[in-house]
Amino acid sequence: MTATELADALTLAGLSAPVSWHEVTGSTNAVAAGLADEGAPEWALVGAAHQTAGRGRLGRTWQDRAGGAVMVSIVLRPSLPPEQLGLLTLLAGAAWAEAASEVARLEIRCKWPNDLMSGEDKVGGVLAESSMSGERVRWVVIGSGVNLVAPDVERAAGLGDIDRVQLFGTFLSRFRSGYSLPAHELPGHVRVRWSAVSATLGRDVAALASDGVRRHGVAVEIDEIGRLVLDTADGRIVVAADDIEHLR
Repeated sequence: MTATELADALTLAGLSAPVSWHEVTGSTNAVAAGLADEGAPEWALVGAAHQTAGRGRLGRTWQDRAGGAVMVSIVLRPSLPPEQLGLLTLLAGAAWAEAASEVARLEIRCKWPNDLMSGEDKVGGVLAESSMSGERVRWVVIGSGVNLVAPDVERAAGLGDIDRVQLFGTFLSRFRSGYSLPAHELPGHVRVRWSAVSATLGRDVAALASDGVRRHGVAVEIDEIGRLVLDTADGRIVVAADDIEHLR
Protein backbone atom coordinates (compact mmCIF):
# COMPACT_ATOMS: atom_id res chain seq x y z
CA MET A 1 0.00 0.00 0.00
CA THR A 2 1.17 3.53 -0.71
CA ALA A 3 1.29 6.35 1.84
CA THR A 4 -1.83 7.84 0.26
CA GLU A 5 -3.69 4.55 0.48
CA LEU A 6 -2.73 4.15 4.14
CA ALA A 7 -3.93 7.67 4.93
CA ASP A 8 -7.17 7.03 3.05
CA ALA A 9 -7.71 3.82 5.04
CA LEU A 10 -7.24 5.72 8.31
CA THR A 11 -9.82 8.26 7.17
CA LEU A 12 -12.22 5.46 6.20
CA ALA A 13 -11.90 4.10 9.74
CA GLY A 14 -12.41 7.52 11.31
CA LEU A 15 -8.80 7.77 12.48
CA SER A 16 -5.99 10.28 12.05
CA ALA A 17 -2.33 9.46 12.64
CA PRO A 18 1.11 9.79 11.00
CA VAL A 19 1.98 7.46 8.14
CA SER A 20 5.46 6.19 7.28
CA TRP A 21 5.78 4.33 3.98
CA HIS A 22 8.77 2.54 2.43
CA GLU A 23 9.24 1.02 -0.99
CA VAL A 24 11.56 -1.54 0.63
CA THR A 25 12.33 -2.08 4.31
CA GLY A 26 13.65 -4.85 6.48
CA SER A 27 10.62 -5.13 8.73
CA THR A 28 7.70 -2.76 9.24
CA ASN A 29 7.46 -3.98 12.84
CA ALA A 30 11.08 -3.00 13.49
CA VAL A 31 10.50 0.48 12.02
CA ALA A 32 7.26 0.90 13.99
CA ALA A 33 8.97 -0.19 17.22
CA GLY A 34 11.62 2.46 16.70
CA LEU A 35 8.97 5.11 16.10
CA ALA A 36 7.04 3.95 19.18
CA ASP A 37 10.19 4.34 21.29
CA GLU A 38 10.53 7.88 19.92
CA GLY A 39 6.97 8.74 21.00
CA ALA A 40 4.87 8.04 17.90
CA PRO A 41 1.17 8.42 18.71
CA GLU A 42 -1.38 5.66 18.77
CA TRP A 43 -2.53 4.42 15.34
CA ALA A 44 0.68 5.61 13.64
CA LEU A 45 1.24 3.35 10.61
CA VAL A 46 4.31 1.93 8.94
CA GLY A 47 3.78 0.31 5.54
CA ALA A 48 5.99 -1.16 2.84
CA ALA A 49 5.72 -2.53 -0.67
CA HIS A 50 8.34 -5.16 0.12
CA GLN A 51 10.08 -6.50 3.22
CA THR A 52 13.51 -8.08 3.12
CA ALA A 53 13.49 -9.32 6.74
CA GLY A 54 9.83 -9.88 7.51
CA ARG A 55 9.28 -11.81 10.70
CA GLY A 56 6.76 -14.39 11.77
CA ARG A 57 5.98 -16.21 14.97
CA LEU A 58 8.60 -18.45 16.67
CA GLY A 59 11.46 -16.96 14.68
CA ARG A 60 10.03 -17.77 11.27
CA THR A 61 10.47 -15.49 8.27
CA TRP A 62 7.67 -13.84 6.30
CA GLN A 63 8.06 -13.84 2.52
CA ASP A 64 6.06 -11.59 0.24
CA ARG A 65 5.77 -10.89 -3.46
CA ALA A 66 6.90 -7.28 -3.95
CA GLY A 67 3.81 -5.09 -4.34
CA GLY A 68 1.55 -8.10 -3.87
CA ALA A 69 0.71 -7.85 -0.17
CA VAL A 70 -0.66 -5.49 2.43
CA MET A 71 2.16 -5.12 4.95
CA VAL A 72 1.44 -2.65 7.71
CA SER A 73 2.40 -2.20 11.36
CA ILE A 74 0.33 -0.16 13.81
CA VAL A 75 1.58 1.58 16.95
CA LEU A 76 -0.79 1.13 19.89
CA ARG A 77 -0.63 2.33 23.48
CA PRO A 78 -3.21 0.16 25.24
CA SER A 79 -4.34 0.53 28.82
CA LEU A 80 -4.27 -3.21 29.40
CA PRO A 81 -2.62 -5.47 31.96
CA PRO A 82 0.32 -7.34 30.40
CA GLU A 83 -1.44 -10.70 30.65
CA GLN A 84 -4.16 -9.49 28.27
CA LEU A 85 -1.84 -8.46 25.44
CA GLY A 86 -2.24 -11.81 23.68
CA LEU A 87 -5.88 -10.92 23.11
CA LEU A 88 -4.81 -8.16 20.72
CA THR A 89 -3.30 -10.70 18.31
CA LEU A 90 -6.55 -12.65 18.30
CA LEU A 91 -8.61 -9.48 17.91
CA ALA A 92 -6.47 -8.41 14.94
CA GLY A 93 -6.81 -11.86 13.39
CA ALA A 94 -10.59 -11.81 13.77
CA ALA A 95 -10.79 -8.29 12.33
CA TRP A 96 -8.70 -9.33 9.32
CA ALA A 97 -10.80 -12.45 8.73
CA GLU A 98 -13.99 -10.38 8.88
CA ALA A 99 -12.61 -7.65 6.61
CA ALA A 100 -11.07 -10.02 4.06
CA SER A 101 -14.20 -12.18 3.92
CA GLU A 102 -16.32 -9.08 3.33
CA VAL A 103 -14.12 -7.30 0.78
CA ALA A 104 -12.64 -10.28 -1.08
CA ARG A 105 -15.81 -12.37 -0.76
CA LEU A 106 -13.79 -15.39 0.32
CA GLU A 107 -14.12 -17.42 3.49
CA ILE A 108 -11.07 -16.41 5.52
CA ARG A 109 -10.61 -17.96 8.93
CA CYS A 110 -8.12 -17.83 11.82
CA LYS A 111 -5.69 -20.55 12.82
CA TRP A 112 -4.61 -20.09 16.42
CA PRO A 113 -2.94 -17.87 17.30
CA ASN A 114 -2.00 -15.62 14.37
CA ASP A 115 -2.50 -17.16 10.91
CA LEU A 116 -5.14 -16.21 8.35
CA MET A 117 -6.31 -19.14 6.28
CA SER A 118 -8.14 -19.69 3.02
CA GLY A 119 -9.07 -23.33 3.33
CA GLU A 120 -5.83 -25.06 4.29
CA ASP A 121 -3.64 -22.38 2.68
CA LYS A 122 -2.13 -19.42 4.50
CA VAL A 123 -3.12 -16.00 3.21
CA GLY A 124 -1.61 -13.87 5.96
CA GLY A 125 -0.63 -13.46 9.56
CA VAL A 126 -0.31 -11.13 12.51
CA LEU A 127 2.74 -10.48 14.69
CA ALA A 128 2.44 -8.44 17.89
CA GLU A 129 5.44 -7.06 19.75
CA SER A 130 5.48 -4.95 22.89
CA SER A 131 7.63 -2.91 25.26
CA MET A 132 7.18 -2.84 29.01
CA SER A 133 8.21 -0.49 31.80
CA GLY A 134 7.91 -2.56 34.92
CA GLU A 135 4.33 -3.82 34.88
CA ARG A 136 3.16 -1.05 32.57
CA VAL A 137 2.72 -1.54 28.83
CA ARG A 138 4.62 1.23 27.02
CA TRP A 139 3.51 0.30 23.53
CA VAL A 140 2.36 -2.53 21.33
CA VAL A 141 3.07 -2.90 17.63
CA ILE A 142 0.63 -5.01 15.62
CA GLY A 143 2.18 -6.10 12.34
CA SER A 144 0.07 -7.62 9.59
CA GLY A 145 1.03 -9.26 6.33
CA VAL A 146 -1.84 -10.22 4.02
CA ASN A 147 -1.22 -11.62 0.55
CA LEU A 148 -3.13 -10.26 -2.40
CA VAL A 149 -0.93 -12.28 -4.76
CA ALA A 150 0.37 -15.57 -3.38
CA PRO A 151 4.17 -15.65 -3.01
CA ASP A 152 6.15 -18.62 -4.28
CA VAL A 153 5.80 -20.47 -1.00
CA GLU A 154 4.17 -23.84 -0.41
CA ARG A 155 0.55 -23.64 0.80
CA ALA A 156 0.38 -19.86 0.38
CA ALA A 157 -2.70 -18.11 -1.04
CA GLY A 158 -3.78 -14.59 -1.94
CA LEU A 159 -6.99 -12.57 -1.74
CA GLY A 160 -6.82 -11.43 -5.36
CA ASP A 161 -7.15 -8.07 -7.07
CA ILE A 162 -9.23 -6.14 -4.54
CA ASP A 163 -9.46 -2.58 -3.24
CA ARG A 164 -6.61 -2.28 -0.74
CA VAL A 165 -7.97 0.88 0.88
CA GLN A 166 -11.33 -0.75 1.43
CA LEU A 167 -9.66 -3.88 2.80
CA PHE A 168 -7.34 -2.14 5.25
CA GLY A 169 -9.87 0.52 6.21
CA THR A 170 -12.43 -2.18 7.00
CA PHE A 171 -9.84 -4.02 9.08
CA LEU A 172 -9.00 -0.87 11.03
CA SER A 173 -12.68 -0.17 11.72
CA ARG A 174 -13.33 -3.70 12.91
CA PHE A 175 -10.18 -3.84 15.03
CA ARG A 176 -10.93 -0.45 16.57
CA SER A 177 -14.43 -1.53 17.59
CA GLY A 178 -12.96 -4.12 19.94
CA TYR A 179 -9.80 -2.27 20.93
CA SER A 180 -11.80 0.70 22.21
CA LEU A 181 -13.69 -1.42 24.76
CA PRO A 182 -12.86 -1.24 28.47
CA ALA A 183 -10.25 -3.79 29.54
CA HIS A 184 -12.77 -5.85 31.54
CA GLU A 185 -14.96 -6.29 28.43
CA LEU A 186 -12.17 -7.24 26.04
CA PRO A 187 -11.76 -10.96 26.93
CA GLY A 188 -15.39 -11.85 26.35
CA HIS A 189 -15.55 -9.75 23.19
CA VAL A 190 -12.45 -11.35 21.67
CA ARG A 191 -13.54 -14.86 22.58
CA VAL A 192 -16.85 -14.40 20.77
CA ARG A 193 -15.43 -12.75 17.66
CA TRP A 194 -12.38 -14.96 17.25
CA SER A 195 -14.37 -18.15 17.86
CA ALA A 196 -16.83 -17.16 15.13
CA VAL A 197 -14.06 -17.13 12.50
CA SER A 198 -11.82 -19.85 13.93
CA ALA A 199 -10.38 -22.58 11.74
CA THR A 200 -8.94 -24.31 14.83
CA LEU A 201 -11.78 -24.83 17.30
CA GLY A 202 -13.41 -28.23 17.04
CA ARG A 203 -10.43 -29.75 15.24
CA ASP A 204 -7.92 -32.39 16.20
CA VAL A 205 -4.62 -30.59 16.64
CA ALA A 206 -1.06 -31.32 17.66
CA ALA A 207 0.68 -28.85 19.97
CA LEU A 208 4.47 -28.81 19.79
CA ALA A 209 6.16 -27.11 22.74
CA SER A 210 9.58 -25.46 22.61
CA ASP A 211 11.04 -28.39 24.59
CA GLY A 212 9.97 -30.80 21.84
CA VAL A 213 7.01 -32.29 23.70
CA ARG A 214 4.14 -33.02 21.31
CA ARG A 215 0.58 -33.32 22.61
CA HIS A 216 -2.62 -34.17 20.78
CA GLY A 217 -6.16 -33.09 21.51
CA VAL A 218 -9.31 -31.40 20.33
CA ALA A 219 -9.28 -27.58 20.41
CA VAL A 220 -12.35 -26.61 22.40
CA GLU A 221 -12.03 -22.89 23.25
CA ILE A 222 -9.77 -19.96 24.01
CA ASP A 223 -9.54 -18.77 27.58
CA GLU A 224 -9.75 -15.29 29.11
CA ILE A 225 -6.23 -14.33 28.03
CA GLY A 226 -6.29 -15.96 24.60
CA ARG A 227 -4.65 -19.30 25.32
CA LEU A 228 -5.88 -22.36 23.43
CA VAL A 229 -7.66 -25.03 25.48
CA LEU A 230 -7.36 -28.65 24.36
CA ASP A 231 -9.19 -31.78 25.45
CA THR A 232 -6.59 -34.56 25.47
CA ALA A 233 -6.56 -38.20 26.50
CA ASP A 234 -5.00 -37.07 29.79
CA GLY A 235 -7.49 -34.29 30.46
CA ARG A 236 -7.86 -30.64 29.60
CA ILE A 237 -4.69 -28.60 28.99
CA VAL A 238 -3.95 -24.97 28.16
CA VAL A 239 -1.57 -24.04 25.34
CA ALA A 240 0.13 -20.65 25.48
CA ALA A 241 3.10 -20.62 23.12
CA ASP A 242 3.15 -23.98 21.34
CA ASP A 243 3.21 -24.42 17.59
CA ILE A 244 -0.17 -25.77 16.46
CA GLU A 245 -0.70 -28.21 13.62
CA HIS A 246 -4.17 -28.95 12.28
CA LEU A 247 -4.58 -32.70 11.88
CA ARG A 248 -6.78 -34.11 9.16
